[in-house]
Amino acid sequence: MTDLRLGVLGYGLRGSLARTAHRPGAGSRVTALADHDARARAEAATAFPGVRLHTGHHEIVEAPDVDAVLVLTPDHTHADLAREVLKAGKPVFVEKPLATDIESCDAILRTAYETGTRLYIGHNMRHMPVVRLMRDIVERGEIGTVKTIWVRHFVGYGGDWYFKDWHAEQRYTNGLLLQKAAHDIDVVHWLAGGYAEQVQALGDLMVYGANPHRRVPGEPKHDDWYTKDGHWPPNTQRGLNPVIDVEDVSLVNLRLDNGVLAAYQQCHFTPDYWRNYTVIGDAGRLENFGDGPGGAVRVWNSRRSGYRAEPDAEYPVPAAEDNAGHGGADPLLVDEFVRFAREGGRTDTSPVAARMSVAAGVRATESLRTGGTPRAVPPLDPELVAYFARGQTR
Repeated sequence: MTDLRLGVLGYGLRGSLARTAHRPGAGSRVTALADHDARARAEAATAFPGVRLHTGHHEIVEAPDVDAVLVLTPDHTHADLAREVLKAGKPVFVEKPLATDIESCDAILRTAYETGTRLYIGHNMRHMPVVRLMRDIVERGEIGTVKTIWVRHFVGYGGDWYFKDWHAEQRYTNGLLLQKAAHDIDVVHWLAGGYAEQVQALGDLMVYGANPHRRVPGEPKHDDWYTKDGHWPPNTQRGLNPVIDVEDVSLVNLRLDNGVLAAYQQCHFTPDYWRNYTVIGDAGRLENFGDGPGGAVRVWNSRRSGYRAEPDAEYPVPAAEDNAGHGGADPLLVDEFVRFAREGGRTDTSPVAARMSVAAGVRATESLRTGGTPRAVPPLDPELVAYFARGQTR
């Protein structure tokens, strides 16, 4: 089998996906890459020996030696780039979120439909071992029919990852209840078997907004912008983005179209980093304790009682590939994309689901910025829903 020749747009924080996809002789390799930043291009030259480097994307999209394209650029650029690649007739991988507004998401899906070009969305959490384990437990009926889901997201490195660059600005992300939560909202939808139709949210900029230690406009991000063990407590952060106008804590309630109620909470100044899911059905509940190797999903479903730490069943989170991104999900995500780009067919990730997670995040952000008023989540055109349900075939 010859390698699928990949073009990459953007080589920033998500460059790890390009490195994961670069498997010369094993199915896929990066042959061309575009980034406007000279440092990023220099790093790419080292990571992908012999790669053809460009400053603009047109050379990648139009190149005859590029079979498929990875869009790994900042969020606000996804829509235009994805549509251009689709119009060029090349399968495209779009890193989450699909876009930063609902209209752009719909335009991407409409372009994929009209051109017949394969569209793949990088919702890697669907490939995370802990998420797949929870879904398996739900699918086996161990907790009955899902009725409500609660998610707490402790973003311990939020000050490093989201408040020192473009993520901190509404004009680039809309808000972190969309940018960061798109993954978790998608998982809530996947576990519940439905999509949000109404949302209500509250949020605030409680910690990082008051920090005066900002870079001046035009000053590059500091080399020590991230450290695993430092930058604690949060008020010791330095070199924050010049503009910070997104929330660092947010809470959203969701009513799904199948009646399931869900809640999601996100905080960017906690001391620990992990996600805690509680899924309650009409015959039991599950909860994850840790979301990586060494973690477990526990199930209570045999009887009523007071508090008891001992579950009725406990399932260890399966081991993942060592040093693989997102708990071992990224290699599986790349495998699925490469197969899909070559052969088509159904995938565990879904453009419709990606659009619905963005739509819920957009409306939730509107809600929290208008005093918590409820917002309806608009449905997608049924014609597009049907097209993608068929595996992108007419």
